[in-house]
Amino acid sequence: MGEPHAAVVGAGIGGLAAAVALHRRGWRVTVLERAERPRELGTGLTLMANALRGLDALGLGDAVRRDGRPDTPGGLRTRAGRWLSRIEGADLEAALGTAALGIHRTALHRLLRDALPSGALRTGVETVGIDATTPSVTCRTDGTTDVLAADLVVGADGLNSTVRRRLWPEAPPPAYSGSTAWRAAITWPAPVATAVTWGPGREFGTVPLGDGRLYWYAADVAPPGGREPDELAAVRERFGDWHEPIPALLAATPPDAVLRTDLLHLDTPLPTYVRGRVALLGDAAHAMTPHLGQGAGQAIEDAVVLGAVCANGTADLAGALAAYDRQRRPRSQAVARAALRTARYGQQLRHPVAVALRDTTIRLIPSRTALRGMARYTDRQPPHRNPSKYRSPCRGRPNGKGSR
Repeated sequence: MGEPHAAVVGAGIGGLAAAVALHRRGWRVTVLERAERPRELGTGLTLMANALRGLDALGLGDAVRRDGRPDTPGGLRTRAGRWLSRIEGADLEAALGTAALGIHRTALHRLLRDALPSGALRTGVETVGIDATTPSVTCRTDGTTDVLAADLVVGADGLNSTVRRRLWPEAPPPAYSGSTAWRAAITWPAPVATAVTWGPGREFGTVPLGDGRLYWYAADVAPPGGREPDELAAVRERFGDWHEPIPALLAATPPDAVLRTDLLHLDTPLPTYVRGRVALLGDAAHAMTPHLGQGAGQAIEDAVVLGAVCANGTADLAGALAAYDRQRRPRSQAVARAALRTARYGQQLRHPVAVALRDTTIRLIPSRTALRGMARYTDRQPPHRNPSKYRSPCRGRPNGKGSR
């Protein structure tokens, strides 16, 4: 029997992680990416304990830790600079077994690409058709159309997934969450806490990266589709009078480094992540708002579980994909719901009385209690080599913490 073949549509973090996971379980993988060259947005992200453990399972944890920067002391602040809560990196590591890590997206993308065999990634390929039963992917490259046969197709093509749109036509398109965001990664050698600052309807966050840079992001409640001639000026108008170092960070930001994105999510959960021999993964399956910092983490979890359940190749692929759906859909959708709730009661809260009540409540919550709340979404172990016998060490349930 020949080597099983998986076609992965999309070369983002989730798609590359899935390709690495399947490759290390004995699959031949082909990754199809529409862009002409591998790329990721030039910003940063935070990898929480679940994401780092997933990368450990892929054999990339040490390399990621070398390229990233471990979590620095941080927490929540008001726009005047008053701390609402403080969480030390050591406390987070003690509670979860590993610190969080800030890393530039391009660095993580490169590490995942380098873990694939030569020739596995094909760029400049547009997916124009999917067959869930054969299965196969119809591709268009340089005006030429061909069909790529595979034993498994993984739809990891992001928020506006072509795979989801074609095989889940009943699914509504992504919905606007009510917030728009600006992001940038800048050179900033001075120490800065990993922190989030809240103002009425607004949020500003900072994440130190591992290469002498710092990632900042800002969000505001606004109508969708807004654009400004100078997006950095728009951020300064909203956040320029907030506590330091926010004004200094904005002063050090080149205008062309700022990216603006409306925050979209899948408001209607999918009833299944699997159709025939096609599985959805990452944002294609459960696009969520970034307010828990779990977008990349959930995609990495998806990838590791998919590789584990498919470890026996095509011997019982239908059963393997059913196990993938059973393990991943409840948890990832629960995290997506929690991220939206966090937005509603965090960044998007605007009424002065409600804001004051929220801030007072947070100040009264002990840091140990806050860590337990965080652990609900981040304290996740990757599956054992025999995934059918996997149980979370946290709860003893197949879906683990946060799955319901």
